[in-house]
Amino acid sequence: MSDTCNSAPQGMPEPPKPNFQVPSNENSNICHVIAIMSGKGGVGKSLMTSLLASRVSEAGYRVGILDADITGPSIPKAFGVDGQSLHSRENLMVPAETKSGIKIVSSNLLLDDDTEPLIWRGPMIASVVKQFWSDVYWGDVDYLFVDMPPGTGDVPLTVFQSLPVEGIVVVTSPQELVSMIVEKAVNMARQMNVPILGLVENLSYYECPDCGKAHSIFGESHIDEIAKTYGVKVLAKAPIDANIAAAVDAGKVETLTVPWLDGAVAAVTGDKTEK
Repeated sequence: MSDTCNSAPQGMPEPPKPNFQVPSNENSNICHVIAIMSGKGGVGKSLMTSLLASRVSEAGYRVGILDADITGPSIPKAFGVDGQSLHSRENLMVPAETKSGIKIVSSNLLLDDDTEPLIWRGPMIASVVKQFWSDVYWGDVDYLFVDMPPGTGDVPLTVFQSLPVEGIVVVTSPQELVSMIVEKAVNMARQMNVPILGLVENLSYYECPDCGKAHSIFGESHIDEIAKTYGVKVLAKAPIDANIAAAVDAGKVETLTVPWLDGAVAAVTGDKTEK
């Protein structure tokens, strides 16, 4: 096929690019949408979503979390709202709320038994993600964090095309294999024209309680090299900390103090929204 088949006739304007963005509803006033993404599973993406949301809420902003990991949701457990269920108001789903007022929508809050698997194909999962945006009574939210499933498949594509995502935070860990896969996530964001706020490396080091020395349990970090290659910032390097795991397991992620996340919080909030 010649190039002329793919372009408008001379003198005619190029056809507009399709807009797949899904409108929200009149009961939702969401100022900023931030996606948390990783190239693969098991690197702590949901943990970083939970911690970022908690810290931003602590700073005085109104915060929500859209749990887009439909078949592997963990956000409700981290906040201790896994016993709650979503109810309706004006034909819209009403989010569960944490102790500090963070609004959460997750597939696990739709199930009678949160161990029940959702064995769905991609189109149905993508449809639910859209509904979590358009059919939820979000109210006023300054920052909505979207916890993405791992990879660069249906759901990340749906989120980038359907929601007004302002930026993403990419989560990685020190292993070289993981770093390679994270580059795929960075490249996807670039191709979708979504700004990358920066990288967060989880499981970066373990600080010995006796001598205070940092040990690279999972190998030497490559995060600075990746950041330099792609011209993005390293926002945080998260330690291996048993206290964090214990708090999340107990549904008390909001109680954690994580000063190493200050750079990521600043990158997300900036000066864009007044408290």
